Amino acid sequence: MRSNSKSMRRGILRVLHFGAAGLVAASLLAAPMFSRATNSLAYSGSLPSLENSSKDDASWKGRLPIADLTEDEAITHALDRLGYGARPGDIERIRKLGLEKWIAGQLHPETLNDKAAEHRLADYSTLSMSATDLVKEYPQANVAAKRLGITQEEYNKRVQDSLHPPQGERAAPDKRPQVILNELMMAKLMRAIYSERQLQEQLTDFWFNHFNIFANKDQDIFLVGAYERDAIRPFTLGKFRDMLSATAHNPAMLIYLDNWVSADPAAIERAKHATPEQKRAWKDLPGYGNKRGLNENYGRELMELHTLGVDGGYSQKDVIAVAKCFTGWTVRDPQNKPEFVFDPRIHDAAPKMVLGKKIKDGGERDGDKILDLLTAQKATAHHLSYELAEHFVADDPPPALVDRMAKTFQKTKGDLRETMRAMIYSPEFWSRASYRAKIKTPFELVASAARALGADVDAPTPLVGWVERIGEPLYRCQPPTGYKDDAATWVNTGALLSRLNFALTLATNKVRGATVDLTSRLGEDIAGDPARAMDRAVDVFLGGQISAASRATLEKDSSDPKLLNAKLGDPVRPNPAQQNPARLNATPPMDIGVMTGLVLGTPEFQRR
Repeated sequence: MRSNSKSMRRGILRVLHFGAAGLVAASLLAAPMFSRATNSLAYSGSLPSLENSSKDDASWKGRLPIADLTEDEAITHALDRLGYGARPGDIERIRKLGLEKWIAGQLHPETLNDKAAEHRLADYSTLSMSATDLVKEYPQANVAAKRLGITQEEYNKRVQDSLHPPQGERAAPDKRPQVILNELMMAKLMRAIYSERQLQEQLTDFWFNHFNIFANKDQDIFLVGAYERDAIRPFTLGKFRDMLSATAHNPAMLIYLDNWVSADPAAIERAKHATPEQKRAWKDLPGYGNKRGLNENYGRELMELHTLGVDGGYSQKDVIAVAKCFTGWTVRDPQNKPEFVFDPRIHDAAPKMVLGKKIKDGGERDGDKILDLLTAQKATAHHLSYELAEHFVADDPPPALVDRMAKTFQKTKGDLRETMRAMIYSPEFWSRASYRAKIKTPFELVASAARALGADVDAPTPLVGWVERIGEPLYRCQPPTGYKDDAATWVNTGALLSRLNFALTLATNKVRGATVDLTSRLGEDIAGDPARAMDRAVDVFLGGQISAASRATLEKDSSDPKLLNAKLGDPVRPNPAQQNPARLNATPPMDIGVMTGLVLGTPEFQRR
């Protein structure tokens, strides 16, 4: 570990550019982020309890099988795992309401008033628009130029002129396609920060990642918002079969995995011999275009990622047969009217064998039968339960928990609410080993930091930029696997540097569009007292729980005037021998923002 620490320190000196504050990064990143195996990242020693230590009073637990955690630890754990962390006053509010009652509300988000979050989304008009309307209102430059009968270069110049008019004139609304993605990313972050329906936001993120699409693939920038809105969000606590069907029928998925161009190779020749009656029935169907052969992409990912899992017991023959079942599931007109349509002309109507079952219904029902068959498989129940437990419990979830969740999934015919309930009401979820055992993804880190600081976010674009900078561009994970959900993916020197940069930038009020009032969080009595400031920040943001190594690092840094007096953007302070001797004894006020940023940069806050 010593050699790794040295390389981290060298990297920090090369990468960080916020002056004296950068001196802390080496010692913080050398703290035990890897104190145990990276698949658990749990504490290696005992930690002080949160303020409320009602462990011996079982009444607050209700039916929750909590044995190892105090009440406040359990509330913190629930907020971290089932949501995006605590906001100011959340722990006290849930303690008063009752943890089990709060969880019941999260499992039934429709019962929760979320008008405050909805109000913050009111200006994002693209969120409620149909894909067809978005294509019309926010056209690609080449399409818009063609409509106007000008060159693309002329169109781009017109756009720039309209967005940057002469002084005194109002800029025109931005109608470029990127606006659609920008509003979607901003809305996602604002919901995570402000929504009362925290579990629904976590699950929407989880299931979008499970059924991942890439926003920059072909026309999907126009489709990704409606995909999440219509095919993911309504079903996160419903029946898995319904979500599977919604994603399978959605134009965004059909385009992303190329199923919209998948056709029976014999279809073109067969169409030449169509009867007049068939031709009349087909008159409203889209042209053949480049639909000339079988594409296996969707069939493969449907089994490997969406249902059975890579070890789910299927063969390449099954992949081909499933692909044939989904021929004809296409998109009417991706450029102008991107909606699902079944095209019988390009469907392979012959009987197929999948997982030993004969599929012979014909037409669109072939695909529906496959969805029924895959949902009912034991391998699907296990695969989905494992992924849920990996996200919400541990990088290497306990097999017994996964098995119980899978049994619930099968017993309830894929009821996701009941599967989640089985997980939440398990002793494994509330175990000490699970507590703060997961590393936050970049999105979770940014959202949780804004929540913890009580930030007032009125322009989230810079925060969205930080999510990307730390390593998770929203809606732009290219492979169908989506972003991985383990510590090894997110923990590396470069990422940790960016995480600390972000914590310091936000806490020192250097993120545009987000205002942080640390006095309201930490009080006025800590000014000029680094030790008290550190203790208060640890109490407020870490619940008073911090490892010995992290505390030692913070205590060392709290006595370093070069660090605590630094402002983000300050140059590294010059050698004291080169300074005016009369100024050497002056003690400028401590920067509470820097101290807070250091606390948010500790391994303890990076975990959930």
